[in-house]
Amino acid sequence: MPSEGSLRYDMIAAPEDLQSLAAELEAETAFGVDLEADSMYHFQEKVCLLQIASSRRNVVVDTIALTDLSPLKAAFRSSDIRKVFHGADYDVRCLYRDFDIRISNLFDTQCACRFLGYKETSLESVVKQLFGVTLDKKYQRKDWSRRPLPKEMLAYAATDVCYLLPLAQALEAELVARDRLAWLGEECRLLSKVRPAAGSDGPLFMNCKGAGRLDPRSLAVLEQLLKLRRKIALRKDRPLFKVFNTDTLLRLAEARPSDPGALEKTGALSPSQIERHGQDLLAAIQKALRLPAAELPRYPFKKQKTVPAAVSDRIQILRRWRETQARRLKIEPSLICSKAAMAAIADRRPSKPEDLAEIPELRTWQRKSFGRDIVAALQKER
Repeated sequence: MPSEGSLRYDMIAAPEDLQSLAAELEAETAFGVDLEADSMYHFQEKVCLLQIASSRRNVVVDTIALTDLSPLKAAFRSSDIRKVFHGADYDVRCLYRDFDIRISNLFDTQCACRFLGYKETSLESVVKQLFGVTLDKKYQRKDWSRRPLPKEMLAYAATDVCYLLPLAQALEAELVARDRLAWLGEECRLLSKVRPAAGSDGPLFMNCKGAGRLDPRSLAVLEQLLKLRRKIALRKDRPLFKVFNTDTLLRLAEARPSDPGALEKTGALSPSQIERHGQDLLAAIQKALRLPAAELPRYPFKKQKTVPAAVSDRIQILRRWRETQARRLKIEPSLICSKAAMAAIADRRPSKPEDLAEIPELRTWQRKSFGRDIVAALQKER
């Protein structure tokens, strides 16, 4: 680990340097990984930097200069090389989306912290607790797509990743001491397989929190406003929320202003937004208001499944059992058994531990560690 002011890192921005890095990584047994993206500044986010720390050196790969990271695929895919992330979910999705990089032998230090009962699991909190180092996060929300990047931002990007290997080593020792390493192993195998959400051909309002409270006419207005926002964001290459936030569009959908004066009275928009987009907003609203009643959209509410009283009682039994286990192990209750898993168990009502293998919502490590206790808890209440 570097001492303050001593961090050294290499920039990788040329194909031949990337090839050399790939060869080095394939000879390693582990390396730490982090990345910086630009979701706060562009319509379609992309990875802007890839930071890697190995036993040999720290590097920052410029993924705008190098859009083809194929040379690194073998190292990331190798099951003989551990890849250490902190909060891997987002990074795994981004690396697959932008570079078709698949990951094997993943170790997520944030997930490890949760299994060990750490109250604060952010990287800065854990590094401070274990190593007494305060990480500076002032560049976290900066635009990583800008070029050239200031040296201070590059140094910031390189800093976090250099703690991942020693952090993984320390956390692994704790997990082994508590016999929880297998728990993390299964979770990390599942994490390594997460993928970006597939695009939806359905209405845009289906991804808009709060849309379900609107009547059909207002829902039609909201859909037209969401389409307009997307069109503007794409043209300006800006994130959707920097064009109009969702609350603004919901307020307009409910108010349905018909002229500039009514648009201003809603209080949903700034004067500059009204000046730039007022006419387009009013046109979108009018288009929705002209839609025939038979063509109005309706929010597809999912019908709530009626839970039999006996199943509900068993869920409560499992919830009490889970709370007891969480206090004993000093970890979050959801790690022991998710709500979906408890509902499935209560519905199936297993009579022996082996029956739990038929419940896909339950992890293998959960069945092995708690299977007998789960069945016993249910049998006591019979």
